[in-house]
Amino acid sequence: METMLKYIELKTGHADKGPAWIGYATVSRTRKTIYFNGRALRRMKGGGFSANHRDVVTGEEFWVSGVKKDGRDRHWDGSGKVLIERAALPEYLDVIGAASLDRPDYEVTDSIVPTDIQKFSRLENRKPHDEDERSP
Repeated sequence: METMLKYIELKTGHADKGPAWIGYATVSRTRKTIYFNGRALRRMKGGGFSANHRDVVTGEEFWVSGVKKDGRDRHWDGSGKVLIERAALPEYLDVIGAASLDRPDYEVTDSIVPTDIQKFSRLENRKPHDEDERSP
């Protein structure tokens, strides 16, 4: 698995104004799943118009992309604050060619939580007979 700097925006219920993050995500070996901020985001088959990934647990839809060199990361020129993982800030500034983050719509955060990749791996790879027999 590989760790990459990504832009991630929640689309479900928010259109182009949802919560958004820039940070380090772990990409699965098959590149079909992105692990970020306690979630597993699976690429949607056939891509998507406003979303291209779906949370494997909640079904919420997200837009996931690389960061943009021009600093215009919001999908479809949406609005709202973008949280940048503190550990990712130096690389992000390098990508956009800036010495500091002086944009009011971006905020540095320490609130990105680790993702238990093994938990999601077990969830995605379980066989039908592995499910709880008490459930309908």
